[in-house]
Amino acid sequence: MRLCNAVLRTLPADVAVPAYERSAVSPGIVHLGVGAFHRAHQAAFVEDCLAAGETGWGIVGVSLRSPETRDALAPQDHLYTLALRESEAERLRVIGAISDLLVAPESPGRVLAALTDPRIRLVTLTITEKGYAADLGRGRLRLDHPDIVHDLAHPGAPRSALGFLAEALERRRAAGTAPFTILSCDNLPKNGRTLRRILTEFAQARGGDLAAHIEAEVDCPSSMVDRIVPATTDADRAAIAERLGADDAWPVLGEPFGQWVIEEQFRAGRPRLERFGVEFVADVEPFEHMKLRLLNGAHSALAAIGRLAGRETVADAMAEPTIRAFVEDYWRCAAPTLAIGAEAAFAYTRRLVERFCNTALRHRTAQIASDASQKLPQRILAPLRECLEAGRPCGPLIFAVAAWIRSCGGADDTGRPLPLADPTFEAWTGRPDQRAASPAAVVEAFLTLHQVFGEELPRRADFTGPLQEALADIAGHGVLEALRRRSA
Repeated sequence: MRLCNAVLRTLPADVAVPAYERSAVSPGIVHLGVGAFHRAHQAAFVEDCLAAGETGWGIVGVSLRSPETRDALAPQDHLYTLALRESEAERLRVIGAISDLLVAPESPGRVLAALTDPRIRLVTLTITEKGYAADLGRGRLRLDHPDIVHDLAHPGAPRSALGFLAEALERRRAAGTAPFTILSCDNLPKNGRTLRRILTEFAQARGGDLAAHIEAEVDCPSSMVDRIVPATTDADRAAIAERLGADDAWPVLGEPFGQWVIEEQFRAGRPRLERFGVEFVADVEPFEHMKLRLLNGAHSALAAIGRLAGRETVADAMAEPTIRAFVEDYWRCAAPTLAIGAEAAFAYTRRLVERFCNTALRHRTAQIASDASQKLPQRILAPLRECLEAGRPCGPLIFAVAAWIRSCGGADDTGRPLPLADPTFEAWTGRPDQRAASPAAVVEAFLTLHQVFGEELPRRADFTGPLQEALADIAGHGVLEALRRRSA
């Protein structure tokens, strides 16, 4: 038996199911980038709103690349299970907020039709850093990106999120339909302002006066999202199916903790998410920096160090005392760059220790390490720059960068080659062979990646020198011994 509308009433009593009539829901949100995180986070909050009677905020999901999610969920009436796990406890909830799933490469016209539907007042995005087709080190649109080149030449059949947004806004304006609000839920600093700037650059490149319309009429609030969501495994599917008494092709997992902080800027209207714990504030930046620099930065460091040390999951890595001590040292180094104050930062990191040690999640270091070159600038290099400018100690931040470099096609502590987890390097002809090149040569080569490091940081001797030393220590002694040596 497969999960679907018809079996909801047969599920066990301890499994929460949609507390509303799904056929009465109309779409109000289009979400670009329907992945596990969206389904475990934003869609769960919207589910609460639908259950409370706000039935005009159903979600039309859009996959910008693969049909995989659509193919898994369409036979299930777009239902799926959210499993919240902590230690031995697990709570299951069937989410019904997604009413349809579209695959952009198959039917860009249907996606544009959804985006131009007057009922759609909000477009949300989880397209990851690389989905913005931007040089995040400089904060500028990449006009040479293949998808951007295509979308400028073929505006009616876009491939990128920017292309779809721009064309939909142009069509809505031509039809006299008010623009939707665009809410980025990705881990970018000032994500709303970043999105607005990049989208405006794209509109300017299209020509005409769309850019001015976006500047004047389109709201792009910033937001911060927080929930740890590991990849779903076949073992997870089997365990959830056993509890449901029905098969779910793609359930999602998450921790019980969930946070969403949003800048209050919604001329087109919004669901009343504040009733379910979402915080609406005037300035998201303090929350955003706290999460990016303490959770995401430590996650990226753990991913690199964990892969080098042969630790499969975050919890496995945190169980190693040397790694845990480094993470806490990392937090002490990054915390002074935050505006929230030492007490709030300390409280957040104490909670992070519990979250990182949650053995029920099995959050794989290899998953976190994917596309790390897109994540490093805002997670680690931004606070590193501030520490260097202020003359504060920044050894843990530099060590994290060295561990990342070593994990990019180098070898782990046993000498086993590490597969690349980042497509940025697949076409990089200058990438050095870390088994043969000296640490100084490796660092010199990596610092030519200006989309990661920018142009000023590679010229700082107080960064490049310690970075070479840290990489030499990792290459010569292994990452765990290098950590012990630096703390001795």
